[in-house]
Amino acid sequence: MPAPRPAITGVLETVLYYTDAQATERFYGQVLGFRLIGKQPGRSLFYRAGTSVFLLFDARTTLGEDTLTPHGATGPVHTCFLAPPDEYEGWKTYLAEQGVQLLEEVVWRPEVLSFYFRDPDGNMLEIANADLWPH
Repeated sequence: MPAPRPAITGVLETVLYYTDAQATERFYGQVLGFRLIGKQPGRSLFYRAGTSVFLLFDARTTLGEDTLTPHGATGPVHTCFLAPPDEYEGWKTYLAEQGVQLLEEVVWRPEVLSFYFRDPDGNMLEIANADLWPH
């Protein structure tokens, strides 16, 4: 029996762009389980991740926009999600069962861990079991 999908409690760091809307929507909606809260076809997808709002923009569209300040990225970028400490290991198991390759795990300090994997566009994603940053 597959492991249940663990919870995400928020977005720790974010800036993501995509080139394949269908693969992106499937990955973030079905694999990660984020709730789609808005969509502008050909431009953007908006998700709720825990208490945070997580935005994904079509890289080609937003780089060439003239109605807003053009923005975007070329190549992969990075986002870190925050999971409850008691569900951190469950995320590793669940993602591996979904065919997502786990790339590396880092011990930032005692009891503070994170691991890395990629989305369909090659963006580097990370799940941490605690806030990595000083308050």
